[in-house]
Formats: sequence, C-alpha cells, structure tokens
Amino acid sequence: MSEIHPLSRLEFTNRVVKRAQYEAFEYTLTPEGVHIRNGSHADPENHEYLVTVHDGLPTACTCPADARFEGACKHRVAVAIRRPILAAASSNVATDGGTTVGSDQSAEDTDTSSEAAEECTECFDEFPCWECVRTGKKTLPE
Repeated sequence: MSEIHPLSRLEFTNRVVKRAQYEAFEYTLTPEGVHIRNGSHADPENHEYLVTVHDGLPTACTCPADARFEGACKHRVAVAIRRPILAAASSNVATDGGTTVGSDQSAEDTDTSSEAAEECTECFDEFPCWECVRTGKKTLPE
C-alpha cells in the first residue's frame, strides 16, 4: 500500500505550490520544527520563519501569510514537498544525521524495492520535484 503524500493533506493554491518549488529556500532542523529562510529575497535574514511539523505534516508557520490567508503558506508547502526534510522533522534525528534511540521511523520509510526506486517520491500529482525538473524528467505545469 502506498503512503499518502503530505500535500494531499494540505490545502493550497497553484501559485503557492509553484513558489514553494522555485524559491531558494534554506532549511535548518530545530527542536521546534524547520527553520526556513528564503534566499530568493534581497534581504533573506528578514524572511526567516519556523514551520511546525506534527504527525508528518507541516501544520503552522510563523510567516504573516500563514496567519492571514486560508490554506497552507509556501513555507509549509515547501517543507511538505521536500520529504526528506519533512521526515527528519517528524522523527528524532541526531546531529550527525543518524536517528536517535526511540525513533519512530518504520520499515515502510526505508523501502528500497525496485518499484519504489522507479517512482519519484518527491513529485506530487502534476507538480514535479525540482530534481525531476532540473534533470528534464518532468516539466512544471502551466
């Protein structure tokens, strides 16, 4: 049985998902969640926010757009798109990249079957991940 993509559990506009894909976000894991910095801005230090993750889903962001508009902001969507970051924020990850004792990572998370390797887990429906766009495997929708 395939895992439900986190984007299926969020509401967002096409504009938000496109910006979440192409803006130059930088991610830092913290005990509170994912610190996200938008390197696309001329002054990225003034565009840093904290995305809170609960039960494998980005549930809140400290940016003004998340509070002001309905649906997930581009920062929450950006974290959901980048499943390795979301997985790290959802589990106990040690600073050396290993998992700590008591991690809730399941065997399903580490599936290396040939079927799983053929399908890109970072893509969501018609929205491809950056790596698939960069390598020409897929294109962004209009």
